[in-house]
Amino acid sequence: MGAVGDIPAQPTGPEHRPSAPVSGDPAPDSPPENPRPEVERAGRTRPAGRLEPSRCSVQALLRGDSPTATAPPARRWLLVEQPGSWGRDALLESRFDQQVAPRLAARAREAGVRIQMVRRPGDRLSDSGHRWAVADTTPGVETVWWSTRTMDAELLDAPWDGTAGTPSQAPTYLVCTHGAHDACCAVRGRPLARSLPADPGDVWETSHLGGDRFAANVLVLPHGHVYGQVPDDGEELVYATEQGQVVLPWLRGRAGLTAPAQAAQHHARAQLGLLAVGDLPPRRVRTLPAPAPGVERWAVTLAGPDGDVVVTVDSRLSEHASHLTCAAAQPGRWRTWHPLELRMAQPAAPA
Repeated sequence: MGAVGDIPAQPTGPEHRPSAPVSGDPAPDSPPENPRPEVERAGRTRPAGRLEPSRCSVQALLRGDSPTATAPPARRWLLVEQPGSWGRDALLESRFDQQVAPRLAARAREAGVRIQMVRRPGDRLSDSGHRWAVADTTPGVETVWWSTRTMDAELLDAPWDGTAGTPSQAPTYLVCTHGAHDACCAVRGRPLARSLPADPGDVWETSHLGGDRFAANVLVLPHGHVYGQVPDDGEELVYATEQGQVVLPWLRGRAGLTAPAQAAQHHARAQLGLLAVGDLPPRRVRTLPAPAPGVERWAVTLAGPDGDVVVTVDSRLSEHASHLTCAAAQPGRWRTWHPLELRMAQPAAPA
């Protein structure tokens, strides 16, 4: 195989830096240079919402925590519209039928489907359309099927295989606003959900997405890209998505991929400038011998436009422990990702 060039072991590019220095109350930014932002301007500003300096999302920005390779592993998602308040467990602690909720949770676990409660930004309970959807982020499938229900119990028997509902490949934005799970999600997420410059029918508040310290968090369906620390009104994220591209500075990864595949894909995108949502799908993830105690290593093969791309990545625990959510009882450590090498696989010689 021919080497294209080593990726720095300690990433220093803008996709690994926080949007800007952060205090508890973000300062306003200067007006944009033009009314239609370009994708490469992303990362210029910071998340909205006034927070105390001790909050987990403020501290993560100050530390410069990288969100790379932190997207959830779920490929299939069940979206259940439920306006009103949500408790810490949004399905079990909401106005959703409490006789149905545990049975629905059991069905989802068995089917490998992740449940997200959703509601319109600022909606009242009476505004509910009782909508629900199944989203499949599998490469080549990428569809959201929308339906409505009369009773919550219908979800126990409704098909989740795409045979029911109206299919859509249009971008759907789920902004985590789950304040009962972490205050950062509400304070950062609610202003973003209200101001996201997309079709109002495509924007939802959603329950816990994970990665509270990266608030504001956004899941973009149907491709399943998860973003964190999304700043301002999300204009640049929406613009890039409409152009069929990802935005590296805030990209946590693509849901449904393993963490090594997410890390390798992210760094290959940065190295090769391949930003289309479908670029560099993983073909193989191979575990390599551990180079040292506490360090894990993988070789990830991605399908590139001119042949396979092989990325070697290391993962290790963070050097220091910190509170990873506002509600954490004690500090914890997290996995950090370090790309080592990117190679282009040589095509086989003709016989």
